[in-house]
Amino acid sequence: MVWKKMAGPSILGHLADPVIYMLGLGYGLGGMLPEVGGMSYIAFLAAGTVCYSTMNSASFEALYSGFARMHEQRTWEAIMNTPVTLDDIVFSEIVWAASKSLLSGIAVLAVIWALGLSHSPLTLWLIPLALLVGLCFAAIGLIVTALAPGYDFFMYYFTLAITPMVLLCGVFFPVDQLPAALQGVSSALPLTHAIDIARPLLNDTVPANWLLHAAVLLGYAMAGFYVSLALFRKRLSQ
Repeated sequence: MVWKKMAGPSILGHLADPVIYMLGLGYGLGGMLPEVGGMSYIAFLAAGTVCYSTMNSASFEALYSGFARMHEQRTWEAIMNTPVTLDDIVFSEIVWAASKSLLSGIAVLAVIWALGLSHSPLTLWLIPLALLVGLCFAAIGLIVTALAPGYDFFMYYFTLAITPMVLLCGVFFPVDQLPAALQGVSSALPLTHAIDIARPLLNDTVPANWLLHAAVLLGYAMAGFYVSLALFRKRLSQ
């Protein structure tokens, strides 16, 4: 109900940043790069941007808004005075953040369609992928929220985790351009698995090992839920 009052600016804020990157870099660098990975550079970048936008939206909601409800506004405390449990609250925070990130993913996908970067019906699978990516990064984000003493703490996560992930996972350039050691690191990061599903779909191809990639994302989401729940139990019991 609160979010409905600011839905427009919220969606616009999460849409503007990735679209500016996609158009600026896509048409700018795209003019110098005729083709990357068997597709135009702007289409290559668009696939990474869908996942990048979804990750950012889920992370911001789970960190800043989740921390406000848990610590500043004490909304969680009020809810737990009802029959609702902490498990329910943490699960609902993850689903809510994933729902917002789904809107961001759909918005970027609409821009991709509007620009004619892909007309493949396989791109419709990017919609459930966006939800899965949102669940994954919302759950991871809540781990950081459970540990955070204040808002400034979140800069460590964005600087030391999110930014390196964007650079290592193939958003802007193919992962195989990295040194072998960094390729190994990249293969363990969730954003890589998301992009490995998204990019072939945008290129009208069924992703190889899509079930494995989806399982990794789901595994991160489940692990994040249980770890964050344990940390919240410890924090709120003090």
